[in-house]
Amino acid sequence: MQRAISILPLQILKMKVLVTGADGLLGSNLVRKLIDKGHDVVALIQPGRKVATLEGLPIKKAEGDILDTESLMQSVESADAIYHLAANTNIWPNRSPIIYKVNFDGTKNVIALAKKLKVKRFIFVGTANSFSYGSKEKPGVEGTPFISKKYELDYMDSKYAAQQHILNEVKDGFPALILNSTFIIGPYDSMPSSGKMVVAIKNQSLPGYAPGGKNYVNAEDAATAAANALTMGRIGQCYILGGENLTFLEAFQKMAQVVGSNAPKIKMPKPILLAFGYVSGLFAKITKKPPQVSYAMAQIACDTHYYSPKKAVDELDLPQRPIEEGIKECYQWLNENGYFAK
Repeated sequence: MQRAISILPLQILKMKVLVTGADGLLGSNLVRKLIDKGHDVVALIQPGRKVATLEGLPIKKAEGDILDTESLMQSVESADAIYHLAANTNIWPNRSPIIYKVNFDGTKNVIALAKKLKVKRFIFVGTANSFSYGSKEKPGVEGTPFISKKYELDYMDSKYAAQQHILNEVKDGFPALILNSTFIIGPYDSMPSSGKMVVAIKNQSLPGYAPGGKNYVNAEDAATAAANALTMGRIGQCYILGGENLTFLEAFQKMAQVVGSNAPKIKMPKPILLAFGYVSGLFAKITKKPPQVSYAMAQIACDTHYYSPKKAVDELDLPQRPIEEGIKECYQWLNENGYFAK
């Protein structure tokens, strides 16, 4: 495939880039890539929010809330491009007005800011679940139907709705493209998010493994492709940022090897896992505490969320390093930042 060339003016070598969700896992890696490329980065930060993963970086921090239109419009005076990463990724409870409000209404607000600033490129980070997942032999690709609506999760539904809204905006000349990430693993995981899995493997706290699988991508690789999207890729297109398709057993074995632990050996049958998720969800509604595994989580764990990153590799130069490198980088960062008991 012929590489997509930039549609941006060639004289723009250094850009002022606004990043929402800059302190998240992908955002923290992306900001560093943008700095390395010589761009001026402005991180949109919620008022009062601590951003440990961005401390010491040569960036500007602008206070603003994507749900507060007034503060958002006053957050930055100019920008050549905007990366919109900020999102509510909660999957419990399944349905929650704030999730949809942040992921859909918040996205529309950031689009309004982009139009006000007349940015040359708007890059939205969505989820690969906005497309059909597949098998290792026939992984999911861009442009396929949204089948994850069966999980009835506002997170997935809202991200898909935001994606469709952006694609409709493109039809009216809005300069946007979409990056659909799979399961990202790497350093600067301050929640931690995917790092929770690495912590669980290190602590040997998982009773077993689910029958399904997913696509894993190194955070630094995803960030490299995302940074390239400033001048590469095509407006109106979606790109799956993915890496290796692994069963949960394969992924846990790789993690265990990196952290010097043992992977769980018991395969949890699908009917038992689904029943456990259903009962856990009922108890969670009574106790008002998040379940260890909800029914939707159990469903997802039983499916094979495999995707092909070929389009992003071809058009965004998405690297494909072994996932062990991302696991190692994640483990080292978590260890250095006190996520493991001494």
